[in-house]
Amino acid sequence: MEPTAATREIAAEAARLIVETGLEYAPAKAKAARALGRSGNSRSEMPANELVEDEVRSYLELYCADTQPQELAALRAVAARWMERLDRLRPHLTGAVWRGTATRLSSVRIELYCDDPKAAELHLMDLGIAYEVDTLDPGGPRPRDVLTVSSPCRELGERVTVHLLLHDYDELRGGLKPDARGRTWRGDVAALRRRLLEEGGTP
Repeated sequence: MEPTAATREIAAEAARLIVETGLEYAPAKAKAARALGRSGNSRSEMPANELVEDEVRSYLELYCADTQPQELAALRAVAARWMERLDRLRPHLTGAVWRGTATRLSSVRIELYCDDPKAAELHLMDLGIAYEVDTLDPGGPRPRDVLTVSSPCRELGERVTVHLLLHDYDELRGGLKPDARGRTWRGDVAALRRRLLEEGGTP
Protein backbone atom coordinates (compact mmCIF):
# COMPACT_ATOMS: atom_id res chain seq x y z
CA MET A 1 0.00 0.00 0.00
CA GLU A 2 1.29 3.41 -0.93
CA PRO A 3 2.12 5.74 1.98
CA THR A 4 -0.31 8.60 2.54
CA ALA A 5 0.67 12.23 2.10
CA ALA A 6 0.72 12.61 5.89
CA THR A 7 3.05 9.65 6.24
CA ARG A 8 5.44 11.07 3.65
CA GLU A 9 5.35 14.44 5.37
CA ILE A 10 6.32 12.88 8.69
CA ALA A 11 9.08 10.87 6.99
CA ALA A 12 10.55 13.98 5.35
CA GLU A 13 10.56 15.96 8.60
CA ALA A 14 12.01 13.00 10.53
CA ALA A 15 14.78 12.71 7.95
CA ARG A 16 15.67 16.38 8.40
CA LEU A 17 15.87 15.91 12.17
CA ILE A 18 18.01 12.79 11.82
CA VAL A 19 20.55 14.51 9.58
CA GLU A 20 20.61 17.91 11.31
CA THR A 21 20.50 16.78 14.94
CA GLY A 22 21.66 13.16 14.97
CA LEU A 23 18.41 11.76 16.37
CA GLU A 24 17.67 8.06 16.02
CA TYR A 25 14.72 7.02 13.88
CA ALA A 26 12.08 6.36 16.57
CA PRO A 27 12.44 9.68 18.44
CA ALA A 28 12.81 11.56 15.15
CA LYS A 29 9.52 10.15 13.87
CA ALA A 30 7.75 10.97 17.11
CA LYS A 31 9.13 14.51 17.19
CA ALA A 32 8.26 15.05 13.53
CA ALA A 33 4.68 13.89 14.12
CA ARG A 34 4.31 16.29 17.05
CA ALA A 35 5.81 19.19 15.09
CA LEU A 36 3.33 18.57 12.29
CA GLY A 37 0.40 18.38 14.69
CA ARG A 38 -0.21 14.68 14.11
CA SER A 39 0.67 13.25 17.50
CA GLY A 40 -2.93 12.25 18.14
CA ASN A 41 -3.54 10.59 14.81
CA SER A 42 -3.50 6.89 14.03
CA ARG A 43 -0.21 5.03 14.31
CA SER A 44 -0.86 3.90 10.75
CA GLU A 45 0.36 7.33 9.63
CA MET A 46 3.81 6.72 11.11
CA PRO A 47 6.29 5.91 8.33
CA ALA A 48 8.29 2.71 8.20
CA ASN A 49 12.03 3.08 8.79
CA GLU A 50 12.70 2.20 5.14
CA LEU A 51 10.66 5.21 3.99
CA VAL A 52 12.43 7.49 6.45
CA GLU A 53 15.77 6.14 5.24
CA ASP A 54 14.81 6.96 1.66
CA GLU A 55 14.12 10.53 2.75
CA VAL A 56 17.42 10.67 4.66
CA ARG A 57 19.31 9.59 1.53
CA SER A 58 17.53 12.25 -0.53
CA TYR A 59 18.32 14.92 2.08
CA LEU A 60 21.97 13.90 2.22
CA GLU A 61 22.29 13.96 -1.55
CA LEU A 62 20.72 17.41 -1.72
CA TYR A 63 22.44 19.15 1.20
CA CYS A 64 25.44 17.08 2.34
CA ALA A 65 26.96 15.52 -0.76
CA ASP A 66 30.28 17.32 -0.24
CA THR A 67 30.87 16.16 3.32
CA GLN A 68 28.81 13.06 4.16
CA PRO A 69 30.85 10.40 2.30
CA GLN A 70 34.03 11.38 4.16
CA GLU A 71 32.24 11.50 7.51
CA LEU A 72 30.68 8.08 6.89
CA ALA A 73 34.06 6.59 6.02
CA ALA A 74 35.55 8.04 9.22
CA LEU A 75 32.82 6.52 11.39
CA ARG A 76 33.15 3.18 9.64
CA ALA A 77 36.87 3.21 10.37
CA VAL A 78 36.10 3.78 14.07
CA ALA A 79 33.60 0.91 13.95
CA ALA A 80 36.12 -1.43 12.35
CA ARG A 81 38.70 -0.72 15.04
CA TRP A 82 36.21 -1.42 17.83
CA MET A 83 34.90 -4.55 16.16
CA GLU A 84 38.41 -5.95 15.97
CA ARG A 85 38.97 -5.24 19.67
CA LEU A 86 35.68 -6.96 20.53
CA ASP A 87 36.01 -9.83 18.09
CA ARG A 88 35.35 -12.57 20.66
CA LEU A 89 31.88 -11.06 21.29
CA ARG A 90 30.70 -11.52 17.68
CA PRO A 91 30.27 -7.80 16.90
CA HIS A 92 27.98 -6.69 14.09
CA LEU A 93 27.70 -3.08 12.93
CA THR A 94 24.17 -1.75 12.54
CA GLY A 95 22.35 1.56 12.26
CA ALA A 96 23.22 4.52 10.05
CA VAL A 97 26.95 3.75 9.95
CA TRP A 98 26.24 0.31 8.47
CA ARG A 99 23.41 1.44 6.20
CA GLY A 100 25.48 4.30 4.79
CA THR A 101 23.46 7.30 5.97
CA ALA A 102 25.60 8.45 8.91
CA THR A 103 27.08 11.91 9.37
CA ARG A 104 29.50 13.18 12.01
CA LEU A 105 26.51 13.63 14.35
CA SER A 106 25.66 9.93 14.24
CA SER A 107 26.65 7.43 16.90
CA VAL A 108 28.30 4.12 16.06
CA ARG A 109 26.01 1.21 16.97
CA ILE A 110 27.60 -2.22 17.36
CA GLU A 111 25.60 -5.26 18.40
CA LEU A 112 27.37 -7.89 20.50
CA TYR A 113 26.03 -11.45 20.49
CA CYS A 114 27.17 -13.02 23.76
CA ASP A 115 26.55 -16.33 25.48
CA ASP A 116 26.83 -14.45 28.78
CA PRO A 117 25.53 -10.84 28.96
CA LYS A 118 28.27 -9.97 31.46
CA ALA A 119 31.00 -11.07 29.04
CA ALA A 120 31.02 -7.69 27.29
CA GLU A 121 31.50 -5.74 30.50
CA LEU A 122 34.24 -8.09 31.67
CA HIS A 123 36.02 -7.77 28.33
CA LEU A 124 35.91 -3.97 28.44
CA MET A 125 37.27 -4.02 31.98
CA ASP A 126 40.08 -6.35 30.90
CA LEU A 127 40.96 -3.84 28.19
CA GLY A 128 40.89 -0.96 30.67
CA ILE A 129 38.08 0.81 28.79
CA ALA A 130 35.71 3.12 30.67
CA TYR A 131 32.05 2.71 29.80
CA GLU A 132 28.56 3.65 30.94
CA VAL A 133 25.65 1.24 31.30
CA ASP A 134 22.21 2.24 30.05
CA THR A 135 19.00 0.68 28.78
CA LEU A 136 17.72 1.16 25.25
CA ASP A 137 13.94 1.56 24.93
CA PRO A 138 13.32 0.96 28.67
CA GLY A 139 9.54 1.27 28.30
CA GLY A 140 9.31 -0.86 25.18
CA PRO A 141 8.53 -4.54 24.76
CA ARG A 142 12.20 -5.55 24.47
CA PRO A 143 14.51 -3.27 26.48
CA ARG A 144 18.21 -3.71 25.75
CA ASP A 145 21.26 -3.18 27.91
CA VAL A 146 23.71 -0.84 26.22
CA LEU A 147 27.34 -0.14 27.04
CA THR A 148 28.41 3.30 25.83
CA VAL A 149 31.99 4.41 25.26
CA SER A 150 33.53 7.62 23.95
CA SER A 151 36.04 6.96 21.20
CA PRO A 152 38.56 9.24 19.50
CA CYS A 153 38.12 9.60 15.75
CA ARG A 154 41.34 10.86 14.23
CA GLU A 155 39.74 11.24 10.81
CA LEU A 156 37.15 13.71 12.16
CA GLY A 157 39.42 15.25 14.79
CA GLU A 158 36.87 14.69 17.57
CA ARG A 159 35.38 12.02 19.79
CA VAL A 160 32.37 9.95 18.76
CA THR A 161 29.89 7.92 20.77
CA VAL A 162 29.94 4.14 20.39
CA HIS A 163 26.93 2.18 21.65
CA LEU A 164 27.46 -1.53 22.29
CA LEU A 165 24.07 -3.26 22.24
CA LEU A 166 23.93 -6.59 24.05
CA HIS A 167 22.11 -9.55 22.47
CA ASP A 168 21.85 -13.25 23.20
CA TYR A 169 23.91 -15.39 20.86
CA ASP A 170 20.85 -17.26 19.57
CA GLU A 171 19.42 -13.99 18.21
CA LEU A 172 22.17 -13.69 15.62
CA ARG A 173 20.61 -15.89 12.95
CA GLY A 174 17.38 -13.88 12.90
CA GLY A 175 19.33 -10.65 12.94
CA LEU A 176 20.99 -11.47 9.62
CA LYS A 177 17.70 -11.49 7.70
CA PRO A 178 17.54 -8.72 5.05
CA ASP A 179 14.94 -5.98 4.85
CA ALA A 180 12.08 -5.96 2.34
CA ARG A 181 14.47 -4.71 -0.35
CA GLY A 182 17.13 -7.34 0.24
CA ARG A 183 19.55 -5.05 2.09
CA THR A 184 21.15 -6.21 5.31
CA TRP A 185 20.46 -4.52 8.63
CA ARG A 186 23.87 -5.39 10.06
CA GLY A 187 27.24 -6.87 9.12
CA ASP A 188 30.35 -8.33 10.74
CA VAL A 189 33.83 -6.85 10.51
CA ALA A 190 34.68 -8.74 7.31
CA ALA A 191 31.60 -7.34 5.58
CA LEU A 192 32.42 -3.86 6.85
CA ARG A 193 35.99 -4.03 5.56
CA ARG A 194 34.69 -5.08 2.14
CA ARG A 195 32.55 -1.96 2.11
CA LEU A 196 35.49 0.21 3.10
CA LEU A 197 37.58 -1.24 0.28
CA GLU A 198 34.78 -0.79 -2.24
CA GLU A 199 34.41 2.85 -1.23
CA GLY A 200 38.12 3.58 -1.19
CA GLY A 201 38.42 3.87 2.59
CA THR A 202 41.01 2.34 4.90
CA PRO A 203 40.25 -1.37 5.36
